[in-house]
Amino acid sequence: MINAHALISSELGRSERTMLHTDTNSGLHDFVGELVLARYAGPGVRAADLGAGPGAMAARLQSLGCEVVAVDRDSKNFEAQVAHLSLDFDQADFASRIGTASFGLVTAIEVIEHVESPIGFLRNIGELLLPGGVAVLTTPNVDSLPARSKFLLKGKIRTMDERSEPTHISPVFFDLFRRQYLPRAELRLREHFVFPPNGYQLTRKPIAWAMRFASLAFSGDALLGDNHVFVVEAAS
Repeated sequence: MINAHALISSELGRSERTMLHTDTNSGLHDFVGELVLARYAGPGVRAADLGAGPGAMAARLQSLGCEVVAVDRDSKNFEAQVAHLSLDFDQADFASRIGTASFGLVTAIEVIEHVESPIGFLRNIGELLLPGGVAVLTTPNVDSLPARSKFLLKGKIRTMDERSEPTHISPVFFDLFRRQYLPRAELRLREHFVFPPNGYQLTRKPIAWAMRFASLAFSGDALLGDNHVFVVEAAS
């Protein structure tokens, strides 16, 4: 796995780009853009941004030189100056409406937790990819120590309870994602990161520091961070 800390320290010194509004966690788009997309996006790469929202990630991909198609269920709030398609990701074969085997890069930032079938969603992503292409997905980290603590104490899944976004319906646990979801979708994990890479953004600072210290006593690949960042590719 690539050392996220080393890459971030060199990348975050760059001046911040002016991007469209996004409702994702503050800094997540920059993290993904600077740590991951800078290595996979570029001129000549055809990219599909799934769950585009206002178009912030689509605009970022375009700024990196990609030819972009943005896709979302509802286009009424879309602002980016790129091609846009309205589509329901709960459709079993939505990839056929976008273009199978047509994209070197697919992004889905905070989308998979909204769909009824995460494995079906991943299978469609695999259909979209060209040979050698990659997909970048993020989702709330329900494996983190704060998430585990909430489930232990209250029996509720963090970012998925009655106080959270009501369309969050499918928590993605890292072990099942890696061991079951990806093989069934004929994909494999290429890289995995968490954001923030060394702590928590959604937890009050005193508790966040305590949780960060406590995480040293536990084992697991995703005890830190509020979001998973997955880079996946075709399994064969």
